Amino acid sequence: MSLPHVRETSLERRDSGESPQSRRSSEVSRGMAGMAGMAGAAGVRAVLRGAMPPARRFWWAWAAGFASEASAVALLAVSAWLIVRASEQPPVLYLSFAVVGVRFFAISRAVFRYVERLTGHDAALRQLAATRADLVRRLVPLAPDGLGRTRRGSVLGALVDDVDELQNLPLRVVQPLVSSALVALGAVVLVAFVWWPAALTLLGCLLVAAAVAVVWGWMSGARAERDIAPLRARLADAVLDHLGSLDVLIAFGAEADSRARIAHADAALRRAVVRRAGAQAGTTALVSVLAGIASITAVLVASPGLSSGSLAGPELAVVVLVPMAVFEVFGAVPLAASAWRQVRASATRISDALPASVPTEIASEAIVPTGEAPALGDGIRLRAASVRWPGAATVSLSGLDLTVRPGERLLVMGSSGAGKSTLAHALVRFLETDGDYDIGGRSVHGLAPDDVRLTVGLCEQHPMLFDEDIRQNLLFARETATDAELEATLERVGLGSWLRERGGLDARVGERGALVSGGQAQRIALARALLRGFPVLVLDEPTAGVDPEASDRLLTDLLRAVRDDQAVVLISHVTVPDGLIDRVVHLEQGRLAV
Repeated sequence: MSLPHVRETSLERRDSGESPQSRRSSEVSRGMAGMAGMAGAAGVRAVLRGAMPPARRFWWAWAAGFASEASAVALLAVSAWLIVRASEQPPVLYLSFAVVGVRFFAISRAVFRYVERLTGHDAALRQLAATRADLVRRLVPLAPDGLGRTRRGSVLGALVDDVDELQNLPLRVVQPLVSSALVALGAVVLVAFVWWPAALTLLGCLLVAAAVAVVWGWMSGARAERDIAPLRARLADAVLDHLGSLDVLIAFGAEADSRARIAHADAALRRAVVRRAGAQAGTTALVSVLAGIASITAVLVASPGLSSGSLAGPELAVVVLVPMAVFEVFGAVPLAASAWRQVRASATRISDALPASVPTEIASEAIVPTGEAPALGDGIRLRAASVRWPGAATVSLSGLDLTVRPGERLLVMGSSGAGKSTLAHALVRFLETDGDYDIGGRSVHGLAPDDVRLTVGLCEQHPMLFDEDIRQNLLFARETATDAELEATLERVGLGSWLRERGGLDARVGERGALVSGGQAQRIALARALLRGFPVLVLDEPTAGVDPEASDRLLTDLLRAVRDDQAVVLISHVTVPDGLIDRVVHLEQGRLAV
């Protein structure tokens, strides 16, 4: 039984009630629900809305972030006033309030920063989990056939790296911008109460700094920031292709070229990251220079007031030093602009990974599964059935009439490209069928694909085995099975002695079955299907990857392991030993040969 089939039969069982996970993900689902039927900018906006935590959960972080940064500015202002005022040697009573203020703001700055980090990351990570779950939920109806032209690295990047990047939207974009803007505005108002010309110069310097920092960051690092996500996916593709085809690459002497592709992709990604870091460093340097200019300008503007006696020494210290604290807070603004470009690039890739609509060639998931297998009755029947792969220009199966009776062993033969695998995927409702397709007299168009797959099971040409032990690979089919049942099933498919040689059910099979042969992988997949007990079992090219000498033995073991009341549709391009098949049909260019 293949990975997609495990997904459909085991992972998509739903209760009538709403689970806690679905309640948590409902918020992001509402934010991303508008993505269906949309593309481009609208889809990107939907992803970004879904990445933002609800205001009721995130407002604590906003408030704490503002309080922490405001405390930092207030700490410097009060400290400057206290130092200069103390130099005038007034009675201690006049300084006590400032002393308390320094202690209060020093402590509150750290406390509010901790609260901001705690509440902000809690809200962002909760939303991150919901976003990833929603993305998986939206990809599930497309697997496996709706993702045929999608690179595995691109999907993996969207599920992992790009979704991880979305957490920066609330944490490194929205939160710093809101807090910095409010604190900067408050600082300008504070300075205005002390000396309004200095407030105007501070406001002007902040506006210039914002414009210069954003423009410089965009000119120097925008391209690198946008390229990072695609380059990361390119590297993931190269690594996955290398590891997944390592034996073939070594056999044909192409392993060095594959490693070179990985090195090239890694170097390109590293260059983009270095360019981004350089742009951020340059932006920080510009902001630091402008902070110094703001303080010097404040001195020049406030000096006449000090000379005329309109401005006292302590107030001058506040006017001159507050801009330094404000620019320290403002330093988060260009970083937020950089983070925004990266977040938007990741949101664009996620939007691209989620098609605007499910292709019509994919069986619709609109009907809610009941969890009950349709009764096989007198068998399955196709009448004038046509099937097309998503994006294909021509129909793969056309006008197909086929009946499979209970307990029948049917062999479907044909050359490569004749439509054999298309038939297998249509029978298990991975692909939509135009025409009549009935199970026990009931049309599959009125059944949920999940329910159909409880009656019709598929063992694919390359079965998916997980990097777990043999036991866990079998328990995906029926988690209540005992070790004795698992061993008995493996004995039925001819793996009894092999299991004992491997040390029992605890033996691991490796990543995608790397530690077992192709024939053993097919036998394990059949054992998984037998545990599930499908009334109809579709075997798609089970001898693929098996040497010819072992092919007949494998087919014999597979067909004899199936119960007499189970129907088998064997799809193969090779002949089957005598006595194992009841009927043979031939496919030629998507049609049954007469």
